[in-house]
Amino acid sequence: MAPPEPWVSNNTAQAILTYVHYAYPIVLLVLFLLAFTVHSVLTASKDDIVEPVPDQTGPGGKPLPRNISPSAKRGKQEVLDFSPARKLVFDWLSIGVILTFLGNTVTVIVHALLDKKHEWWCGQSAVIYLVASFFVYALFLISILDTKPSPTAAHCYTWIVGLILELVLFGASLAIYTSDHREPTAGKKSRGQLRHGITTWEAVEILLDLLRIVFLCALTAFYALFVTLRWSKARAARHRENGSSEETTGLLNGHARENANANGSAYGSTRSDKAEQDAPGWVRPDKVKSKSWWEYIRGYSLFFPYLWPAKSRRLQLVVIFCFAILMVQRYVNLMVPIQAGTITNTLSGESEDGPGAVWLQICLYILYRLLQGNNGLLGALRSVLWLPISQYSYKELSTASFEHVHSLSLDFHLGKKTGEVLSAMSKGSSINSFLEQITFQVLPMLIDLGVAIGYFLIKFDAYYALVVSVVTCVYLYLTVRLAQWRANIRRQMTNLDRRQDAVKNDSMMSYETVKYFNAETYEFNRYRNAVFDYQKAEYKVLFSLNIMNVSQNLVFTLGLMVTCFIAAYQVTTGQRKVGAFVTLLTYMAQLQQPLNFFGTFYRSIQSAMINSERMLELFKERPTVVDGPTAEDLPSCQGEIRFDEVKFSYDPRRPALDGLSFTCAPGTTTALVGESGGGKSTVFRLLFRFYNLNGGSIQVDGHDVKEITIDSLRRHIGVVPQDTVLFNEDIMYNLKYANPDASDEEVYAACRAASIHEKILDFPDGYSSRVGERGLKLSGGEKQRVAIARTILKNPRIILLDEATAALDTETEQHIQLALDKLSQGRTTLVIAHRLSTITTADQILVLNKGQVVERGTHEELLAMKGRYNSMWRKQIKVQQLSDKAERLRNEVRGEDSASQSEDERNAANQRGRASGALMTDSRDGESAELPPGHP
Repeated sequence: MAPPEPWVSNNTAQAILTYVHYAYPIVLLVLFLLAFTVHSVLTASKDDIVEPVPDQTGPGGKPLPRNISPSAKRGKQEVLDFSPARKLVFDWLSIGVILTFLGNTVTVIVHALLDKKHEWWCGQSAVIYLVASFFVYALFLISILDTKPSPTAAHCYTWIVGLILELVLFGASLAIYTSDHREPTAGKKSRGQLRHGITTWEAVEILLDLLRIVFLCALTAFYALFVTLRWSKARAARHRENGSSEETTGLLNGHARENANANGSAYGSTRSDKAEQDAPGWVRPDKVKSKSWWEYIRGYSLFFPYLWPAKSRRLQLVVIFCFAILMVQRYVNLMVPIQAGTITNTLSGESEDGPGAVWLQICLYILYRLLQGNNGLLGALRSVLWLPISQYSYKELSTASFEHVHSLSLDFHLGKKTGEVLSAMSKGSSINSFLEQITFQVLPMLIDLGVAIGYFLIKFDAYYALVVSVVTCVYLYLTVRLAQWRANIRRQMTNLDRRQDAVKNDSMMSYETVKYFNAETYEFNRYRNAVFDYQKAEYKVLFSLNIMNVSQNLVFTLGLMVTCFIAAYQVTTGQRKVGAFVTLLTYMAQLQQPLNFFGTFYRSIQSAMINSERMLELFKERPTVVDGPTAEDLPSCQGEIRFDEVKFSYDPRRPALDGLSFTCAPGTTTALVGESGGGKSTVFRLLFRFYNLNGGSIQVDGHDVKEITIDSLRRHIGVVPQDTVLFNEDIMYNLKYANPDASDEEVYAACRAASIHEKILDFPDGYSSRVGERGLKLSGGEKQRVAIARTILKNPRIILLDEATAALDTETEQHIQLALDKLSQGRTTLVIAHRLSTITTADQILVLNKGQVVERGTHEELLAMKGRYNSMWRKQIKVQQLSDKAERLRNEVRGEDSASQSEDERNAANQRGRASGALMTDSRDGESAELPPGHP
């Protein structure tokens, strides 16, 4: 009886087996990368989306900086991860798949060694299939171990396709082995021994293939099962939460946080998130945030308008030309080893060209070497051409960050760390370096590796391409993992280095304290221990560096050894010329340079990513006080101010203003008095639009301040603060800061009105005298008078005086008060005062307590009420009388003979002086102060 016909012919099955062997690892790898990319895009967090806010502008009419889209935040997808126990199932099943490929490989090697006489060999396609698939599935396992959440749909899709291909291979192998077939042999076209059924070796191969199919079926089945259970539990949990919230939560409560900012504005984003306030993104982080590559690209898209030279067509052409040079460099890198092989073949007589051609080939080789690399002619030309592009990007980023930070509201500047903000603003160069490294170092390296794999596949054979691919993947993964490990060690060493410097600096700064307590030995030991700890960390860093270098070199050397063995075998058997071996050595050495650089480069990329992340987070900060979409300019100002039931709080638990109402007529002076914390400074801040109101309204000339552009409102308001801060420039610069178009004569007139002109002329450099950091070279009175002159130059209709004479002596205060009187003439003035004697001529005085007006009227009217203001006035008068009496006693003491003065009299004078100072301090704070017994 004749055996049954196979379901597919032997030749067809052999062709299917060969093609699938070659395609199997490539299809799985490409599919996984595509699925991983799509999955990353679909599941990426949308917290980093930035988009313009329509119809809103910041101070000065500038476009409002972009920020996180609230709708994008609400649309964030919830990505769930598997439990550790379930992850362990996928880990072991993936290891099982990898072990089946390893088992197949061991079977092939043992079979070839035991069957040498028949020269049995599985064939190139089988070797490619086993080795490449082993590393592809190892990549899948690494992605499961290293990423979170994992496994994902990308893994599942790849497992399904792998299962289908394994079934095809299993069917083709079974069709071949169950029919009459010849075994493959090495290096011969004729087939080997004729077999009439499945051999023992083939049976082992079939069993391992079947086991691999079982593992892949289990992976897909468990993934489907666990995903179903995971999402059913998540839906049930969300259903319970939604059900309970629908019964207990008000209709509008769910959107309260979305619609409110830190001070109740409808414009601007919330800043009440405590976590964000505790650790803003622009503060120096310890490590790079865990983000997917798509989240990084989407986040950094904010910088693209600043990096691309959109304003210059010439620079755009330069960018294109630089990329063209980059492609030419890739061609030159490929031609250098090829030309070296060509010269070798010519010199060895294996080339068809004559001996005279070698000189031309050598010259061509030298030309390629002259053009090759970043230090070659092409690299130098590209660097020079890129300079204006880099400068353009730095200028745009730096000025944009400077303008952006200035546009942020007062709540940001009160809570910021100045050093961290300045550091984040200066990271424009880091972003440039980061993008330049990616463009001209990482991208060329990846292109060179891809070209090398393709070149070896086409000009040599698949063995070389496989070895280079495996070596590259293992090398890069090993480098990244070791660099991440070393990053933590380096961070520890850096911290210990700072601690060592801190111990040294503190000890040197506290030299006298060390001597007072005889603590030299303690300080020596403390510093010695700090140095010892630093050196231990430094040893770990250097040791880990050598481990990384040795590991990198070992991986590449093993790859070089395998390729050299293959090339040497092919040269000795006459399959290739000697020049091919030289080309291989040259090309492999050329590939090693960028790979060796990648270890150091990865660390610099990490640092650049941290720096650019800080600037990115700073750009996402958004002002809370901005112009409304319908805001209009205030063309002129008469100076009428009206507060109508104004409510405001810095903290929702403690109101700063609670229904405050008052009116200031044009050209009048209104004084605000009361204890500290009563809301006086808050009135100034709200009028100047540093904050938005929680309730009520503020009107200027009948216009609600929310309907007026911030810039036009502030043009009509002048402020003389209690603590004047000046720029570290000359006096003329600081004076003209209020009005850069003012002439020198106008500046002199303003200084005469502020009683400071003659004083400035007495300085050695006059108006060219520099005032020092924050104006500290000037006295308190001089700074205040400069501030008054500066306000006079601004010529505003509304003046805000924030206790401008509080910290001055009596004589200086009198000069300042005269200047303030001149400044206030014909203008609406609001004054915060603790010394009530300076506001007795005010048109109205408002006594504030807990954010409300408890008393109002003129000086005489408030005294007649015999209320809070009267009590404050009486206490200050008594304190002043006591101070005058103490001063007279001190003068008398100075006039008498110190030898005849009794100890009791001196003690009495000192006690009275201390009592006077204590009472003055209490009256300044608005607190109750009792006079000592016996005093009026």
